[in-house]
Amino acid sequence: MIPLSKVAMSPDVSTRVSAVLSSGRLEHGPTVAEYEAAVGSRIGNPRVVSVNCGTAGLHLALSLAARPGAGESEHDGPGEVLTTPLTFEGTNWPILANGLRIRWVDVDPATLNMDLDDLAAKISPATRAIVVVHWLGYPVDLNRLRAVVDRATAGYDRRPLVVEDCAQAWGATYRGAPLGTHGNVCVYSTGAIKILTTGSGGFVVLPDDDLYDRLRLRRWLGIERASDRITGDYDVAEWGYRFILNEIGGAIGLSNLERVDELLRRHRENAAFYDKELAGIDGVEQTERADDREPAFWMYPLKVRDRPAFMRRLLDAGIATSVVSRRNDAHSCVASARTTLPGLDRVADRVVHIPVGWWLTEDDRSHVVETIKSGW
Repeated sequence: MIPLSKVAMSPDVSTRVSAVLSSGRLEHGPTVAEYEAAVGSRIGNPRVVSVNCGTAGLHLALSLAARPGAGESEHDGPGEVLTTPLTFEGTNWPILANGLRIRWVDVDPATLNMDLDDLAAKISPATRAIVVVHWLGYPVDLNRLRAVVDRATAGYDRRPLVVEDCAQAWGATYRGAPLGTHGNVCVYSTGAIKILTTGSGGFVVLPDDDLYDRLRLRRWLGIERASDRITGDYDVAEWGYRFILNEIGGAIGLSNLERVDELLRRHRENAAFYDKELAGIDGVEQTERADDREPAFWMYPLKVRDRPAFMRRLLDAGIATSVVSRRNDAHSCVASARTTLPGLDRVADRVVHIPVGWWLTEDDRSHVVETIKSGW
C-alpha cells in the first residue's frame, strides 16, 4: 500500500534524545530554547513560542481574542470568530474552548481556502478574530486578506485578531516570504505526520514583542519561568495554561530541521509531476496554482466525480486516499452556527487527497497517475 502519510525522522534523532534523557532535564529547557531559536531563524521571525500540539497553539492564540480588551467588559457577551468549516476539527474547537462563537465563512472552490469575498461580507463589530487555514499548505492570499481586515478596521474602529492556521504549511511562502512574517499570529503543527515533526508539538509565531511576551507567559500558567518561585516572590498578571513542549520534542525537532528542506523539495517535485500528468483527465479537477505563492503540498488535493468509486479504485490498486476530515459545520455540537455555504457545497463531496510525500518513488507516483487515468 502506498501510504497517504508517513513519519519523517532524522537518523541522528536517537543521539539527541539520548543526550536529553541523560541530562536529567526533560521538561521545557535549553534544548527547546535552542529549537525555538532555530525555527525562528528558518522562518525569519524570532518570536516563536513552542507548544505541546498545534491545537494548543490555536487555543493559546485565540485566548488573545477571548478575554476582554480595552474598552470592553465581560458583559459584552461572547465574541465572534469567522472561520472555515473545511478543515480538521482541531482548528475550530479551540474557538469554542475559549468561549467564543463560530461564524462560518464559505470556501473558495478553486483553492479550498476561505472565500475572502464572503469574509468581507461577514465581518461585523462582533468579530473578535478571523481564522484562516492554509489548506494542505496552499497559502491564502494574504495581501487580499489584509485589505479586507483594513477596511473593516476603518469602519468599525476595532481590528480583529487574524490567526493563520499553518498546521500543514511548513515551508510554504507567500510572495517569497515564509508564513509567519506577514503581520498575523501564525500557528504551526509539528505532529507526528507533518513534514517537520517533533513527535507531537507545534509552535506559535507572533508579529510583535508584546504578543510574544504575553503568549510566552500564558503558555506556562502566566508564570515567568525565570522568576523567584523559591521564595514565592512573583506575580501572575495574566493567567495561562500548561502547553509546554518538552525537551525530547525539542531534540527531535532540532534533528529533523537538518533534513526538512530535502523532504519539502520532494513533496513539491511530486506535486509538480501530478500537476502535469493529471491535468485534463475526465472526472478530475485540480486546485489553483498562483504565481505569488509556493505551497508545501502536505497532501495533494483533487476534486473528483463519484468520490466513493474513485477511492475504492485507488484502494484496490494499493493506494491510500482520504477525505481528511468532515466538513466541520455538519457536526451537531455546532448546529446553531449552520448557514448556507454554496462554495463548500460545490466541493464538499468531491474533495479527496492522494499521496504526494517524500516517500514516493518514481514508480509509486507513476502508478498513482496511471491508476487515475484508467478510470473508476
